[in-house]
Amino acid sequence: MKRGLIAATAVAGMLVSVAACGSSGSGSAGADGFKGKKLIVWVMDGSNPTQWTKQVAEDFKAKTGATVEFRVQQWNGIQQKLTTALSEENPPDVVEIGNTQTAAYAKAGALAELGDLKKEIGKDWNESFNKASLVDGKQYALPWYAGNRVVMYNKKIWAQAGIKELPKTRSELFKAFDTIKQKTDAEPLYLPGQNWYFFDGLTIGTGADLVKKQGDKWVSNLGDPKVSKAMDIYKQYQAFSTAPKNKDEATPQQAEIFSKGKTGAIIAMGYEGPTAVKANPAIKDDIGFFPIPGETADKPEGVFLGGSNFAVAGGGQNQELAKEFLKVALSKKNDGQMVKEVGWSPKSPDLADAAKGNPAAEAAAPGAAKSSGTTPLIPEWAQVENTPNPIKNYMTAVLNGKAPADAAKDVEGEINKRLAQKQ
Repeated sequence: MKRGLIAATAVAGMLVSVAACGSSGSGSAGADGFKGKKLIVWVMDGSNPTQWTKQVAEDFKAKTGATVEFRVQQWNGIQQKLTTALSEENPPDVVEIGNTQTAAYAKAGALAELGDLKKEIGKDWNESFNKASLVDGKQYALPWYAGNRVVMYNKKIWAQAGIKELPKTRSELFKAFDTIKQKTDAEPLYLPGQNWYFFDGLTIGTGADLVKKQGDKWVSNLGDPKVSKAMDIYKQYQAFSTAPKNKDEATPQQAEIFSKGKTGAIIAMGYEGPTAVKANPAIKDDIGFFPIPGETADKPEGVFLGGSNFAVAGGGQNQELAKEFLKVALSKKNDGQMVKEVGWSPKSPDLADAAKGNPAAEAAAPGAAKSSGTTPLIPEWAQVENTPNPIKNYMTAVLNGKAPADAAKDVEGEINKRLAQKQ
């Protein structure tokens, strides 16, 4: 699942009385009650790796006697498709929902409350992972996986530049980029102007929020000086890149640019390493990862923690069986497999060992633990990220020379309009 590349979109219409349409669960607990049943689980394209899927299906059948069918969905049009499915009398039993989108579905009454299950299986999950599953203090989903950006670098290019130690601070990182620029023919950094999840991470690092409460409504906070500071830091990064200022990291895929061997570094998610290798297998041994350095060595740069939650359909007919599935899918064994197989960040301290041997996961762990956050966890936020994303427009304007305060004024009307739209 390419969370960093997918903008959250609005939930298309309210889901009316969904929870009232279904049962709180059918079938008694235990193998005898569930034997022969089939559970339908929707996952997004690329989310469920091969070995994890095999393990979960086998463990689930062994525990319950039931089978699970994973139905893979495409990102294009998923909001409308999921909204429609959750409104029907026989919705999918378990669904994957982006962690920035969960609030909108919960507010619409589409999801079952899972507080008791969280207490049972997730007592030690990091707060930063779980908070995107909470709405008004209630647990409407459970965190499946999440990850954050790191520096993915070309070891060969850095060696050619004579860089022997990885940078521990932002100033050291910029010095390394400058050295690559002076001593090699490679581009130090490929950073498109609209990598806005990286910008959001920088905003998190400044202690700012992208929205604020004004009376009883949410409004833009893009004019906050702390947000301007984050954009200034982004501008310093982008100065080392010749990437377009009006494109994002998926246009074209930055990992494919990196795969050509002419780029010193990109700001990447862990899965972008395998993407680069797929495009050019010869680059495999040249890829390395390290945390995005912060202003000081003791704290990494702020990062956006993007990922997905699992939720149980509020109108589902197999809610008890669905909860048994979540106990299996989110067990220590299978959570550890997600970390090992994909490189996602460990969501509890005792999963740290699962990250060993996966360079991307090891590099992501410090940022996830010390300086991570998400976009605003409010139902209204989903509509802000609709295309054209006004925050991306803000970023391009600043990179092209506009003062951050003036660029914020140009888009805040649109942001406020979207925040005010009825869910």
